[in-house]
Amino acid sequence: MMTPLQELAALLKPSGAGLYLVSTGKAEQQALQQRLYGVSSPAEVQAKFEANLSRIATAKGVMLGVPSDVGAGFSRGANLGPQAIRTRLLEDCADWPGQMEAMGLVDLGDVFVVPQLLHDDMLNEAQKEASRRALYPTLPGVPLPVSPLSIAERAWDLIFELNPNVKPFVIGGDHSNSLPVSFALARVRKEPWGIVQPDAHTDLLPERLGVKYCFATWSWHANEVLGRQGRMTQVGIRASGSDQAHWESTCGVRQFWAKDILKDPAAALDAVIAHVKSTGVKGVYFSNDIDGTDSAWADATGTPEPAGLRPEWLSALIARLGAEVGLIGGDIMEVAPSLTRTPESAPRTVGLAARYLVETLKAALGTTR
Repeated sequence: MMTPLQELAALLKPSGAGLYLVSTGKAEQQALQQRLYGVSSPAEVQAKFEANLSRIATAKGVMLGVPSDVGAGFSRGANLGPQAIRTRLLEDCADWPGQMEAMGLVDLGDVFVVPQLLHDDMLNEAQKEASRRALYPTLPGVPLPVSPLSIAERAWDLIFELNPNVKPFVIGGDHSNSLPVSFALARVRKEPWGIVQPDAHTDLLPERLGVKYCFATWSWHANEVLGRQGRMTQVGIRASGSDQAHWESTCGVRQFWAKDILKDPAAALDAVIAHVKSTGVKGVYFSNDIDGTDSAWADATGTPEPAGLRPEWLSALIARLGAEVGLIGGDIMEVAPSLTRTPESAPRTVGLAARYLVETLKAALGTTR
């Protein structure tokens, strides 16, 4: 039987290595890994990756990349989000590794993604066994998960086994990648907690085209494990086939639509904070879909929408949640740098995503710099 650390070492890959590359892009991927770890060879990357896993027990926060857009809609590209965001973090702050250490944050690397798989529940036993042989050739017969959502959920369970109080952060990927950490948090947290979700869309379908877990259903399932009662707070909604009353009455969520926030941003910010406090939660997970932000600032995403939230408003929300409620973790999702509507689309969207991530980390963990 493997220890939690041994299993994590089998399930995960070094930061930047979650995408399967053979030739095209391989050199760039390895160069990014060496920059992230501050080393000069693949062997040193692997050694640093394994050393980071050993730091889980003493970390304040841990970060995991999930470069999967298998759960997205017709316009994909969020599989490149984690790599682009990590690259931008290094560009914006040459001492990004030092910043992480100051916050008590450990980057645990990536979930390795087979781009035709989503969740193990959707696979028959023959496919799971075939995928295990490919992914874990040195562990024959060990029933490890093979799909990105299933790998991520198992990884989070192991991480919380090693450190139940650590704060989780995820770089996606499509928004289905927020579901594994939500499930794992529900199993480990003893006090009531909530989710605050900036998003243009509700993601509140129980299933989509017969698929239980995907970008359009994750909020429904996460809301169920929260116990409803308004503990899921959605902000920036503006693209929906049903109105606010429908979602709030049928799902027990609380929504603040973009049109109402834009009318009086200051009052809306106060109202969001007041609502979250009223639910009695002892902390919230901040699940940030980049399309919650107006497409004027964030259009390199699968479903950009105009008339959305302004970056300054979201930054203020992050800061106030951290100061007045408490952040237990967070993510940034749906950044798709290859979906460039204009030459500025990718750098603008990726830069904003990196900014949101840093603000979320600092609001949750603090910083000494």
